Amino acid sequence: MTNPEKNPQPTVCGNRPGTGGTTESGLSNGVTVMHGENGPVELLQPRDVPLGGPRGMTVQRTLPQKARSLIGAWCFLDAYGPDDVAATGGMKVARHPHTGLATVSWLFEGHIDHIDSAGNWATVRPGEVDLMNAGRGITHSEFSTEDTSVLHGVQLWYAFPDADRFGEPSLDTHRPEPVTGEGFSARVFIGSLLGTTSPVATRIPLTGVELHLDPGASLEIEVPAEHEHGVLSVTGTLSVDGVEVPRHAIGFTGTGRTRVRVSAGAEPVLAVLIGGQPLNEQIVMWWNFVGRSHDEIETWRRAYMEEMGFTEPGGDSPLPADSRSDVGGPATGRFEIDGLLGTAYDDGRPFPQFGTFPPGQPDPLPAPELPNVTLRARG
Repeated sequence: MTNPEKNPQPTVCGNRPGTGGTTESGLSNGVTVMHGENGPVELLQPRDVPLGGPRGMTVQRTLPQKARSLIGAWCFLDAYGPDDVAATGGMKVARHPHTGLATVSWLFEGHIDHIDSAGNWATVRPGEVDLMNAGRGITHSEFSTEDTSVLHGVQLWYAFPDADRFGEPSLDTHRPEPVTGEGFSARVFIGSLLGTTSPVATRIPLTGVELHLDPGASLEIEVPAEHEHGVLSVTGTLSVDGVEVPRHAIGFTGTGRTRVRVSAGAEPVLAVLIGGQPLNEQIVMWWNFVGRSHDEIETWRRAYMEEMGFTEPGGDSPLPADSRSDVGGPATGRFEIDGLLGTAYDDGRPFPQFGTFPPGQPDPLPAPELPNVTLRARG
């Protein structure tokens, strides 16, 4: 999934919990600190982000926040649905880029078709994780299937450690078996928890779990003390360490705890628990890119726009200046010109950085303009 905002704000690796007020820039910091049974619990509040026009699908974005942009290495979380696809049009996200991160798709209802420039085609189904490693650069598209009437799920991103962020793009899928106990069931789709481990490689210790709680049930979860954790409330009345978490909000607990207690009220609860080892690196996240500097983001944006045919190639590109007509029109991204495939940019990035795509697909999305300020990396 892409970040569709026309003026995306630079997001830094910040951990500055607030009290629900505003920052000096006038933006809500998105975090309220509450007193939990075992220490503070931060409530991360969602905001509505439209993916389309007036009848388009709207998601609830809980990460990143002004006051907390990371949970472990998790840097982005959108929740959506349950949506009547006939009314919203469902998910229609055309080809767009990613770098330096992995996207994790998890559905509760409906199906999504995935195509990417690493040559992968997949259908995301409920109970089956779809993890796309963007590495040094990938493009992909996501469209809900024609037989989907209700769409309900989450998409998450996590940032790669510096040592692993320029690898080959790839796609992993896994259908975890449920773990059950008194009053609960769970599916561990990323990492290790509740006595089970997902085989999906993440390059940094992470956790991702779908949780179901019966009405009135309470579950004490043993967690690594060196990890941070957040619990997203999807449906029902959820509490984390005694603090009620509103729908589509996250209850966050920091490092140093060995247990997190999740509880249901009078209704069944559906929740998603995420967590992991803090990244402890400075990052810049802008639009769909995770980098380490303004220059990196600017370079990747320029390469994407040139490769898709939105702008003329620059001096460091192997693509000829008159290449738009040679590749069959703007935005095809199919570089079938003799002698170009397998070449590289001046700095060694492979060309095309954002891969090739099958013919006959909708045109890719253009990148928004960069802000008129330098994007700063912080940690």
